Amino acid sequence: MRLIFPDGFLWGTSTAAAQVETAGEHPWRGFRALDGYVFERTTDHELRRAEDAKIIARFGSIYRCGVDWSRLQRGPFAKFEKEVIAEYRQFFEDLRSRGVGLMFVLHHFAHPNWFDQKGGWTNEDNIPMFLDFARQCIKHFGEYVKVWNTFNEPNVYAMNAYILGNFPPRKKGKYLSANTVLDNMGKAHDIAVTMLRDKTDAPIGISLNTACFEGRGILGKLVAAFTRWWFMTRAARPFERCDFWGLSYYAYMIFDPFPMDAISRKKDLEKLGIPHDKMWGYRPNGLGEVMQRFHKKYGKPIIITENGICTDDAQQRIGAIKDYLKVCHTAIQAGVDLKGYIHWSTWDNFEWHLGPTFRFGLARVDFDTMDRELTPAGIFYEKVARENGLEI
Repeated sequence: MRLIFPDGFLWGTSTAAAQVETAGEHPWRGFRALDGYVFERTTDHELRRAEDAKIIARFGSIYRCGVDWSRLQRGPFAKFEKEVIAEYRQFFEDLRSRGVGLMFVLHHFAHPNWFDQKGGWTNEDNIPMFLDFARQCIKHFGEYVKVWNTFNEPNVYAMNAYILGNFPPRKKGKYLSANTVLDNMGKAHDIAVTMLRDKTDAPIGISLNTACFEGRGILGKLVAAFTRWWFMTRAARPFERCDFWGLSYYAYMIFDPFPMDAISRKKDLEKLGIPHDKMWGYRPNGLGEVMQRFHKKYGKPIIITENGICTDDAQQRIGAIKDYLKVCHTAIQAGVDLKGYIHWSTWDNFEWHLGPTFRFGLARVDFDTMDRELTPAGIFYEKVARENGLEI
C-alpha cells in the first residue's frame, strides 16, 4: 500500500544549536550528562557547516534550527557579533542555494549566562532582552525563514528546569516557578508575534511537546490526568496566539503512580508488554490522538515539528518512521490540516541531560572523530521526502 501526502507538504529535519555546536557561554556548558559525557564539544557543527548542509538538503525543503544566542549577543541589548552573523548567514545561504528554507526557533532550551543570572524566564523583566534578540534575528536572518517557532517545547523546559530538576538551573519541585516560566514565555511569545507580523508573512507558531499519558490504578490515573492537563492544556494556554500548532511527540508514559520510562524502569515496561525505545514507551497512535485533540480544540493547521525514536538500530528507526507517517496520513484523511512533518533529528547530537549516546540521528556521528555517516534510516527518509510518500 502506498501513502501519498498532499501537494506542498513540508518534509524536513530538525536540530538545536546548543546540541550540535560547541558550547557557548550558556548554562549547559560543563553539564555532566547521564551517560558521563560533559556538555562542551557536541558535534562540531560550527566547523562542518558545509558538510552538514549537504546532509540537511537530502531530507526535504525545510530545516528546523536556531542559533546560539550566547555567541551572537555578549550582553543585554548588545549588537550581534558581526563575525557570528556572517557565519550563520553563510550557512543559511548555502541551504537556500540547495532549496532549503528555515523553520527558525528563537528559544530552544538555551540562553546566555547573563540572561540566566538575571533570573532567566522566572523574571518578567527579562522579556525585553529576549525581544531584542528576536528583533535582531528578524533583521539578520529573516530573509531565510519560511516558518517561525518562537519557543521550542516550553512545557518540557519548565518541567525539567523547575519541577524535575534535570535542566539548568536544576531547581526541583518548584511548581509555581514552572508556571511563572510558562506565563513569561507566553508574554514574550505574544509580543514576538506582533513584531514578526509587522515584518513578515511567514507563519508563526511554537513547538509544544505532547505525549500519551496513561495511569494504572486509581492513583496512577489521577497523576496521569493531572500531568496530561498541565503538560498539554495549561502549558498551551499562553501560546494560543499562533498561525499553526507545532507539535512534537515521542513518549508513551505510564504512571503507577510513578512515571515509567525506559531509562529507569525498562523492566517494568517489558513486564507490561509495552514496546519501547531507549527512553520511552512506544505508541504511535498517541500522535494521532494528540493531533485530533488540537484540531478539534483550535481548528488551526498543525506541523509535526519533532518526532523520532531513541535507538542505535536503523531498522527500528525505519519502522518507527513508517508507523508515524501512517498515523499522519490517517489524520489528514480524517480532516486534520497537517502541513508538514519534521523528523528529529538530522544527525546524532547531545541529548541534553542524557548525553550523546542517546541517539536520534538519520546520520550517525562518531563522537571521537565527529565524522558523519548516513544510516539506512536516512536513505529511507530521503526517499520519502523526495517522493512525497512511502510504501507501508
